[in-house]
Amino acid sequence: MSISPESVAHHEARADLAAHSAGLWTAKAAGLGGEVLEIKARLAVAEASGRTEFPSHAGYGHGREGKASQGHSSATEVGGNTVFQELPTPKPEKLRLLMLGAGPEGELRVAREQSRIHAAVRDATHRDWVEMDPHPAATTDHLLTGLTRFRPHVVHFSGHSTEDLLVFEKDLDRRHHGAVVTAEAFARALAAVDEPPVLVVLNSCASAAQAEKLIGTVPFAIGMSASIGDMDAIAYAARFYATLCEGQSLRAANAVAKSAIELAGLTHHDLPTLFHAPDVNPAGIHLVKPPAEHSPVS
Repeated sequence: MSISPESVAHHEARADLAAHSAGLWTAKAAGLGGEVLEIKARLAVAEASGRTEFPSHAGYGHGREGKASQGHSSATEVGGNTVFQELPTPKPEKLRLLMLGAGPEGELRVAREQSRIHAAVRDATHRDWVEMDPHPAATTDHLLTGLTRFRPHVVHFSGHSTEDLLVFEKDLDRRHHGAVVTAEAFARALAAVDEPPVLVVLNSCASAAQAEKLIGTVPFAIGMSASIGDMDAIAYAARFYATLCEGQSLRAANAVAKSAIELAGLTHHDLPTLFHAPDVNPAGIHLVKPPAEHSPVS
């Protein structure tokens, strides 16, 4: 039986198509194998780096209910093996510190405090892993713009306060009485953004009650249990951030900073009070501790 030229061409075309399809599947299988190896390597680096202790936005979220949600990963099956599509560890990034100082009547040394904090961070081991956004005459606009644009991990406020209010500045080029903000309004501003801060430091008089109520909006907060003097507040803040930038835990930074006040012969070393959510341990939280194999992320 003879085979027509048309039939020969038809079979050759089918053979070419089959070969092409086989090539695609071979390339696809090779690609999947490469992805598996890459993911395994990334997992090994993540486990070795110990980044799970960094409570960044990617790894420690807070919903409107104020409950902490741990970082998660989704998985799929490839060739009978589980392949993680998303790593549970957050991307290394600089610690972002929003510094808000308010002394509308001119009697507080908020600029001096921010200068001391900047110097302490500059001289620390991990200074390249901290980014600061200072405002020595902070208004409520600075607060809102900082929360939405700068997306800070830490919000530091220094100025006047009571158990239920904070005093910001107005946009005026003279001494004035300031803008009174209730503790509830301040907390709602923090909770309004998609990525609330990890830590709020209220370096101001009688602010411990406010700090305690912030837990649920943020996992960590520090406040003063009574009135604190300018020099005490400055000494505490400078040593607190210097200690964080040496890779020490949040618990250690608070304890060392309180010791700095005491060793300086000042009287308010027992006032700074650290509050935290019940499911997190400040002794295991290192806000500044970059893994050796990474460079700072801008």
